[in-house]
Amino acid sequence: PPGEANVPSSSSAASTSGSPAAAAASSSSSQSRNAILVSHRQKGNPLLKHIRNVRWAFADVACDYLLGQNTCALYLSLRYHLLHPDYLYYRIRELQKNFKLRVVLCHVDVEDVVKPLLEVTKTALLHDCTLLCGWSLEECGRYLETIKVYENKPADLIQGQMDTDYLSRLNHALTTVRRVNKTDVVTLGSTFGSLSSIMDASMEDLARCPGIGERKVKRLHDTFHEPFKRIVSSTPSVPETPVCKDAEPSSASEVIEADKDTEDTSKRRKKENEINIKSALTAAFAKYAGKNSKMNNKSEGNKGGGTLAAAVPEPATKNSGEGVET
Repeated sequence: PPGEANVPSSSSAASTSGSPAAAAASSSSSQSRNAILVSHRQKGNPLLKHIRNVRWAFADVACDYLLGQNTCALYLSLRYHLLHPDYLYYRIRELQKNFKLRVVLCHVDVEDVVKPLLEVTKTALLHDCTLLCGWSLEECGRYLETIKVYENKPADLIQGQMDTDYLSRLNHALTTVRRVNKTDVVTLGSTFGSLSSIMDASMEDLARCPGIGERKVKRLHDTFHEPFKRIVSSTPSVPETPVCKDAEPSSASEVIEADKDTEDTSKRRKKENEINIKSALTAAFAKYAGKNSKMNNKSEGNKGGGTLAAAVPEPATKNSGEGVET
């Protein structure tokens, strides 16, 4: 019938109806790839307000923040860790080995951080997790944003750039020796041709190069020929002791100097002994003179009292007078 041509088939209807759903699914998947997937456990966390440069959305994930296909993060507050010390251990155990990079984002929000931070560090290291500490919510949010932005970036940004030409590599190797400059490197390279020839050259061959003096020659030769590991003697070095009496002197001058030293010391000792004896004698004489002066003063006082008593006459008695009158 003519109307049948206008009726779409079931397959075509399904294809037309399924195309917007597929587009929506693809768009949602692309958005989820470019966004941080946040666990429902983090609802109400003030950290979410500071994630501004990267999109984020809630999802049913085992970790707190899904930052990529192989990257996740667990958020931990030190204040919460003090109340629940086993929380981090059980959360890490839930992750198992599904991620290559497992980050423990620790918010340091207490004053005494030594003991709790040590516990968190031990737990993170024992379970192959990377610990990142932030002292503010802004810093923690910036960590999450940076990890998400650099998810697919190669490691070339943090790798050192190595020059490809031979001269620059030779320059980099030889200028590490002290006082060897780029001009010396050019001279050595043009003279010997390669680094192996420079290392095998003798001191005479190095000294023939213009502009390279004795110090540079010695340093270059020592750099290439000294062992990497220093040889340390097992026996400790004993400091040199002064010359003993039993030791034999090495020359006549040392004998004369030793005799002079002994004579000087003996003279000093004699002078010190004489000074000590004199001082002791003077002190003893001073004490003895003081005692004698005190004794003399006492004896003179006693004599003076006796003479005064003898000089004063005794009073005459009445009996004596009466006897005379009779």
